[in-house]
Amino acid sequence: MGYINGFDRDQIVLFPEVIDDYVDTTNPVRFLDVFVDQLDLKTLGFTYATPNKTGPPSYHPGDMLKLYLYGYLNKIRSSRKLEHETQRNIEVMWLLRKLTPDFKTIADFRKDNPLALKHVCREFTLLGKKLDLFGRELIAIDGSKLKAVNSKARNFSEKKLQHLLQHINDRIDAYLKDLDEQDTVEAQMTKDSAKTLQEKIAQLRSHKGQYEDLLAKLRDSKETQISLTDPESHSMKIKQGIDVCYNVQIAVDPKHKLLVDHEVTNAVTYQEQLATVAKRAKETLETAQIDAVADMGYYNGDEVKKCLEAEIIPYISKPNTSANSKLGLFGKEDFVYDPAKDCYRCPGDQELTFRFETIEQGRQIRYYSTAACKTCPLNPQCTRNKDNRSITRWVHETIMEEMQQRVGRHPEKITARKSLVEHPFGTMKRGMDQGYFLTRGLVKVRGEMSLTILSSNLKRALNILGVGALITAVG
Repeated sequence: MGYINGFDRDQIVLFPEVIDDYVDTTNPVRFLDVFVDQLDLKTLGFTYATPNKTGPPSYHPGDMLKLYLYGYLNKIRSSRKLEHETQRNIEVMWLLRKLTPDFKTIADFRKDNPLALKHVCREFTLLGKKLDLFGRELIAIDGSKLKAVNSKARNFSEKKLQHLLQHINDRIDAYLKDLDEQDTVEAQMTKDSAKTLQEKIAQLRSHKGQYEDLLAKLRDSKETQISLTDPESHSMKIKQGIDVCYNVQIAVDPKHKLLVDHEVTNAVTYQEQLATVAKRAKETLETAQIDAVADMGYYNGDEVKKCLEAEIIPYISKPNTSANSKLGLFGKEDFVYDPAKDCYRCPGDQELTFRFETIEQGRQIRYYSTAACKTCPLNPQCTRNKDNRSITRWVHETIMEEMQQRVGRHPEKITARKSLVEHPFGTMKRGMDQGYFLTRGLVKVRGEMSLTILSSNLKRALNILGVGALITAVG
């Protein structure tokens, strides 16, 4: 039996008469076309939403937005690759009506409209709410670090600069010592070797001056680190070690695992990100009260307090950060607080009473201790302090204790968190190849992230409802 053969390349073929016949009615580009056409691009803040009265005409921002939405849905983010698609991809030809903007025009659109792109992302989220795609009872919040356009070699902390300067000083001293040794044995010295050493010393001194300038700039800025390619990006811990990244936060609704809200910061930790994302998600969903679940990285009393004030009920497990526990000593969790007496009871059944109140890092902290520590037989198991053991308590510590009670009553919410909020990052990073940024600067990166979030939600909505239902909803 032979093989399946294709057509003869010289055979005459009758193609459809119009380009619309090449695009099926269930093709997602048909929804992209309808969705963008119904947006008020001027209100959303797009540049050139009103055409110029003079000068050469510009491309309609709606056409550029359609191109980017198509690209992000199909793992094509590069402006040069998008330019290539406009010349070869029949779906893009249909979507843009055979327009072929150059890569510079395409790249400038993304850089010039970061806030408008974020507004478009919100518009689709509101459409999802209209279609009842959100449960509006619970949100799961998590974060991930996405690679910035800045290599580790071009990011410096004060410690790293000090190390580099010391290394250069050591090498300069070594070269100077070599020159001195050659001077003492002039007969064995050649002009070429001396010249080579002097050139190396001059080069090292040039590098030293650059590092000293960076160190002075870093100290003047009062920042902990400085990046040269993208000054707003920061070095952060990731699973693979350390890299220069941005910190991306998302809030996910469990009904269809759609993303409700997102934020991009250059903060290296998650501890101060909870309330901002949770409050915006609640506002978007327009619900009177909502539960929010997050991992231990978000455990922060001030953030929990802000959530409660906004009618957001947080569920976060308490991490064990006690230095004593790590040393095998009694931790704070081994001391029981008695609200009636305002005191702590220790494992030795002694009362640690209130001593004084102070402000630490902007928070009101109360100190509790007892004089019984010196004669207590459990003292070696309790404290390294020669005098006595002290326990600190935030004045609003009750809200954290109540949260732990909620977590204990509803462990299923903590268990479900991982399956709700971690897989969207995996989908974006692996499935969509969008685990790194192409733009620089916090504002532009936020706009780029909005395209990623929007394309992720688009994929899920198209799978859930289909093209026809979404077109009907916006039409």
